Amino acid sequence: MFITFLTNLRDAGVPVSLREYLTLMEALKADLADKKVEDFYFLARTCLVKDEINLDKFDRVFASTFNGLELGGGGDGTEPRELPEDWLRKLAEKHLTEEEKAEIEALGGFEKLMETLRERLKEQEGRHQGGSKWIGTAGTSPFGAYGYNPEGVRIGQAESRHRRAVKVWDKRTFKDLDDTVELGTRNIKVALKRLRRFARSGAAEELDLDHTIQSTAHKGLLDIKMRPERRNAIKVLLFFDIGGSMDDHIRVCEELFSAARTEFKVLEYFYFHNCPYEFVWKNNARRHSERIPTFDVLHTYGPDYKLIFVGDASMSPYEIAYAGGSVEHWNEEPGSVWLERLTSHYAKSVWLNPVPEQHWSFTHSIEMIRTLMGGRHFPLTLDGLDNAMKELSR
Repeated sequence: MFITFLTNLRDAGVPVSLREYLTLMEALKADLADKKVEDFYFLARTCLVKDEINLDKFDRVFASTFNGLELGGGGDGTEPRELPEDWLRKLAEKHLTEEEKAEIEALGGFEKLMETLRERLKEQEGRHQGGSKWIGTAGTSPFGAYGYNPEGVRIGQAESRHRRAVKVWDKRTFKDLDDTVELGTRNIKVALKRLRRFARSGAAEELDLDHTIQSTAHKGLLDIKMRPERRNAIKVLLFFDIGGSMDDHIRVCEELFSAARTEFKVLEYFYFHNCPYEFVWKNNARRHSERIPTFDVLHTYGPDYKLIFVGDASMSPYEIAYAGGSVEHWNEEPGSVWLERLTSHYAKSVWLNPVPEQHWSFTHSIEMIRTLMGGRHFPLTLDGLDNAMKELSR
């Protein structure tokens, strides 16, 4: 059974080594899972998953391999018992009126619910559908799938329908960590962690234990030694495209901004529209009265900063290639000139695009930006952000 689990994980693209598998076997031999499926799930995940982007794949393989059933006697009083897989298929959908739903009584608390489940498992011998007592499908029993009960145990159902179940065996906790999906704030923080270079700077406020022990032993009396805190020394400039077609991507840009402010102690941000020109701004409400010359940015922030553009690169090609091509003002120089100035000064620079990568070839301006960025143009997905951080770390 466990060899099958290992091969299924590898087939799903989760990199699991033999050493990690043997570690799990040693942990099981030591009874660390305590014969509970929840404990075994967390133990296996700890031993076998090295990267958070593989957690969703692990959850799917776990549910598929063990079918969401208890592996041994659980601590809640239920006894394990095999249930035929076809019991758990969606054979029918029972539609109840609000009056009928109001008539269904909950069993009266979690302990009573689990005690009743244990008794039903002992008594029931065959598949059941549409009833109010047995474990089955499309009924009003508290146990099973695709039915209705205000307080129940969902077994074998792909997803919640009424969101009332007390216990869900197959919950995929990390569904949003797949590296092909759009980002959430937590996902972004995971990817941004790749862009780290720690250094000790600032005031000495942290106890240096090793140096304290060494100095105390050398002097024969307590000699406290302090040191600066270890911080991420990476410096980041964020340039956000704002307005127009970028209004469709406000949420993901907010999430990226929130995550970046948490991960990077030295972070500066500016706004531009479509393509960088001779000025940027920090307050959108005062974008016309409080402009910041782009040359000031180049002179203020040194080449040790990492530059990240965030934009859909979807505009008229004239905005990139011609003077006066901007839709908002008369630009004396083409956007391409300013983009080349910025990327020449900040050698470590990338462009993150929230438009799905499969659609890039349909917009000529995106191809132009990709060329100007020297290919350092990545989709705003977890995988794309991960690759962008690798590029900035080189």
